[in-house]
Amino acid sequence: MAGKAPKLVLMRSPSIAELSHRARDVFRQLVESYLSSGAPVGSRTLSRLSSLGLSPASIRNVMQDLEEMGLLASPHTSAGRVPTEMGLRLFVDGMMQAAELRDDERLAIETQIKGAGRIEDALAKTTAVLSGLSACAGIVLVPKGEPMIRQLSFVPLSPTQALAVLVGMDGSVENRVMDLPQGVSPATLVEAGNYINARLAGMTLQQAAQHLIREIAESRAAVDKAAEDVIARGLAIWTEDGALRPVLIVRGQAQLLDQTALADLDRVRQLLDELEDKQDLVRLLEGARDGDGMKIFIGSENKLFSLSGSSVIAAPYYGGEGRVVGVVGVIGPTRLNYARVVPMVDYTAQALTRLMA
Repeated sequence: MAGKAPKLVLMRSPSIAELSHRARDVFRQLVESYLSSGAPVGSRTLSRLSSLGLSPASIRNVMQDLEEMGLLASPHTSAGRVPTEMGLRLFVDGMMQAAELRDDERLAIETQIKGAGRIEDALAKTTAVLSGLSACAGIVLVPKGEPMIRQLSFVPLSPTQALAVLVGMDGSVENRVMDLPQGVSPATLVEAGNYINARLAGMTLQQAAQHLIREIAESRAAVDKAAEDVIARGLAIWTEDGALRPVLIVRGQAQLLDQTALADLDRVRQLLDELEDKQDLVRLLEGARDGDGMKIFIGSENKLFSLSGSSVIAAPYYGGEGRVVGVVGVIGPTRLNYARVVPMVDYTAQALTRLMA
């Protein structure tokens, strides 16, 4: 008779209150040392920290207890210990003291945001500087909203096609080739452009299309049927490819290849492969967008980065009406300096919120 399958016992995450004062001190010092160096931490290293005042033997006993609680692990290649993902979560949620952002870091972020003309450029440059400051890959989820129309004009290419040129209120310029209804003249294209710029400027594409429909229904469009068709087609071509718009910017993947990472190239390769799956990454960030405030995903807490053991720190940024319009953050190894990077991401989100207001 076949034997019974072994029962799976899930380890419960301990709380800060369950740790003695000595265990808390040892655990905090070990995690901070690990996050600073990226290397396993031994009892002799911790004993040199005067604030603990404990012998290596006493520290080893405490570390053994913490390992049995699932907060520490002992790599095969070292006598030292490293925090587990459970341990990092306990540290981030209950022990970490966020550092103050330095003046030069604030200035670097603000300079990139204020120095860019188009919003898309500001987002790309801000993501790059955040990557450089944090030594992680920077990510930003771009607002999905349609551009607001400043000007839309039509340039004839042939009797059956025209180039629609859309200038957004943020200074962005986009071009699309569109098919024309039969018999449309260059004068009709000019009439259609004049109508849009006089009656629909300041609206999103969807708002402009709805406004056009109302005016046609109420016989107030003041343009002929051919021009109505051109206007409707011109507004529609941007909404038709809305799903194809780039909504995610990733910068600084090379930051992930530091000296410590070179010792674990398989993990780095796995992470770079995971970053290539933009749709899964967008779904992860959408989860941060739907919540309130900062989100920190550590290792296998999210399926996308469970294989590489990477962490994501992300924060939403808001538009003028207090509505969440995007997410900015970083991706790096689980050993990243959370106390330093969390305030960086938070400040960047605040700066982007001021830009969008």
